[in-house]
Amino acid sequence: MTDILMPALSPTMEEGTLAKWLVKKGDTVSAGDVIAEIETDKATMEVEAVDEGVVEEILVEAGTEGVKVNAPIARLSGGTETAGPEPKPVEKAAPEAPAKAEAKSEAPAKSEPAPAKAPPKTKDGERIFASPLAQIGRAHV
Repeated sequence: MTDILMPALSPTMEEGTLAKWLVKKGDTVSAGDVIAEIETDKATMEVEAVDEGVVEEILVEAGTEGVKVNAPIARLSGGTETAGPEPKPVEKAAPEAPAKAEAKSEAPAKSEPAPAKAPPKTKDGERIFASPLAQIGRAHV
């Protein structure tokens, strides 16, 4: 069994409202499926399943206010571990924010790390110790 936990939608969030379930007992879900909507005083967020399985039990009914962060809200069978769902923004005050997040998630992943540059040396051959950020800044000067 995998418990689906109430997500923290912000670092200071302690509780929220489970506004609506988008699944019901007996439904099969896959990782990434939107299963519920959570409301705070500032936003409504979608909760995605982090595992696949069958919804065995809904522990918190839709419309319930004051649900504590990390409290179990539903159970899946067939999952492999207990984890909290990853929230996904539905509405935000700034309309550009979801577009930026979307653009980041669609960026291609690097398959190989960039080759390391040789560390800078002084005229007499001694190595200069510098952080990678400092070395990058020095290279662009």
